[in-house]
Amino acid sequence: MRTVLFADTFDAVATLISAFQISKSFASKNLFQSISFAIDTEQKIGLVGPNGAGKSTLLKILSGTMKPDSGKLSFSNSLRLGYLEQKPQLTPGKSIYETLVEVTGDPYDGVNIAHAFELITKLSLDEMAEGENTDVGTLSGGWQKRVALARELMKRPTLLMLDEPTNHLDIQSILWLEDFISNENQISFFIVTHDRAFLQNTCNAIFDLDPRNPDGLIKSYGDYAKYLETKQMLLDSQRRLEEKKRNTMLIEKAWLARGPQARLTKQKARQNRAHELIDEVKNLENKNQLRKADFDFSAGTGNTPKRLVELTKVSKSFTGRNLFSDLSGLVRPKARIGLLGANGCGKSTLIKLMLGKEQATSGEVFVNPDIQINYFEQGKETLNQNATVLKVICPEGDYVHLAGSPVFARSYLSRFHFNGFQMDMPVSKLSGGEQSRLLLAKLMLTSAHVLILDEPTNDLDVETLDVLSECLADYPGAVILVSHDRFFLDQNSNELWAFTENEKGEIIKFADYYQWETWYRQEGEENRRAGKAATEAALKQAQAPAKTGSSSNKKLSYKETLEYENIEKNIAIKEEELTKVQSALALPENQANYSKLQELTSLSASLEAEVAQMYERWQLLEAKTKS
Repeated sequence: MRTVLFADTFDAVATLISAFQISKSFASKNLFQSISFAIDTEQKIGLVGPNGAGKSTLLKILSGTMKPDSGKLSFSNSLRLGYLEQKPQLTPGKSIYETLVEVTGDPYDGVNIAHAFELITKLSLDEMAEGENTDVGTLSGGWQKRVALARELMKRPTLLMLDEPTNHLDIQSILWLEDFISNENQISFFIVTHDRAFLQNTCNAIFDLDPRNPDGLIKSYGDYAKYLETKQMLLDSQRRLEEKKRNTMLIEKAWLARGPQARLTKQKARQNRAHELIDEVKNLENKNQLRKADFDFSAGTGNTPKRLVELTKVSKSFTGRNLFSDLSGLVRPKARIGLLGANGCGKSTLIKLMLGKEQATSGEVFVNPDIQINYFEQGKETLNQNATVLKVICPEGDYVHLAGSPVFARSYLSRFHFNGFQMDMPVSKLSGGEQSRLLLAKLMLTSAHVLILDEPTNDLDVETLDVLSECLADYPGAVILVSHDRFFLDQNSNELWAFTENEKGEIIKFADYYQWETWYRQEGEENRRAGKAATEAALKQAQAPAKTGSSSNKKLSYKETLEYENIEKNIAIKEEELTKVQSALALPENQANYSKLQELTSLSASLEAEVAQMYERWQLLEAKTKS
């Protein structure tokens, strides 16, 4: 139930949401038990934890779409909530502009229209050929997520919750989102993600939701590196507590074993305490137990060729578009090659060339006929969604063959944290992370000289990613990796092939991710300077008097006409509001109240910026009417 327990305050930092003793379970599984926390203004909180701990469920509870089993939630009067789901739903057939203004109270209000165009520009949604009129149903998953983010920002949230925002985004989009969050100071954020670089670069607090943690939730205030130190100290303390209680338990068990004198009525309290100690130690053992998936990729048997895959001046084009050209490279045993580029740049096409599923436009692709290639596909298409987990691994009989030895199929699946109930479930009922673990388990049953992993990190928690990294480090074959997780990509590659998306279709090779990022940001700055110069030139041309006999007759669209007709009135309203705030600033009682003064100063600056933006928009519309 959503209840308002506290009203707005004038403090520099205020609490937006307070959760007290929140619990939630599904069937017989407890997700989290009696957790308490608060989300304040100016906070950017990263929520981490293993798959299945209930992170997405917690977001749904805070958003009001799901109720906790017990506990109390309190909300500030000033809370305006935005919630970007892991897989946002957009309506095909609607334009970007319509998708944004439909969440406002009045889509014809000039302020709302101006805000929509401001976000379209700020989030670069006008880069498509049809600009703000682009049908959202035609956009890629990454661009749809950006539109969904703009839609939530239209609500002018004071708190924005993001569920796995980097999933299915390319690295360029992730860098953009990082910069956006880092530079946004008017909104608090509550972010579920396993992307460690993203957490480090954006968050000033980390919450770790895990039933193995003390009290189920670790709250660390600082960046991700600080959180790692805090968690290690808490877990070390918990292990010392287990050892201390175990020693006490052994003494009490020895006392219980002495005989009848230990079972007298007057010793009943001590007997009860001994049994409580046994339960406490067992509980601490469960919390301190390290549960790691057992990954082990087998290399191809026999002598491994030194030349696995070789590309010689390879080019590939589609319908006149040059994806890449003149690419040469040799894949040897122990090679660790990362493919990096924007969505749609050609990474998947290059993989298909290596798998023999596509033909090069020119050049030669050599794949050694004596090798085996294992492929982890991003969409997990090879998993039969209707088959049970057990049948995917073992279609017939009860045993699988691992490195030439028979292994009981259920025992093999338990290495990947599948319980008996899950083994008999259809694959479609598994979460994204569970399906990724299942596909990895399936691939490990076949030895291979080359592993091609296309976005294996989607939906996997940090613990599983660490184990996968350890496994890849020990793998003697070659690895070709596509991943938006920069930490994982840098950890598991020693050479990056970066798609530049220029007209030449160049692929530039880098030693590591951070060398590429330095290059990318420098190139981006040069492009932004060139773009700014072009925009200024276009604006000057639009403001210049029309030439006699000019054929230019660019008119306002219907939406722009409505905006233009109301913008002068809306500017006057906003200026009046600004005048009132500035008058309040001059009052002696407000000058003497630090918190009130800070609030009014911030509001005045915000209103001034809005007025300036509205005047700039008015100027652009005025220029279009005269063109």
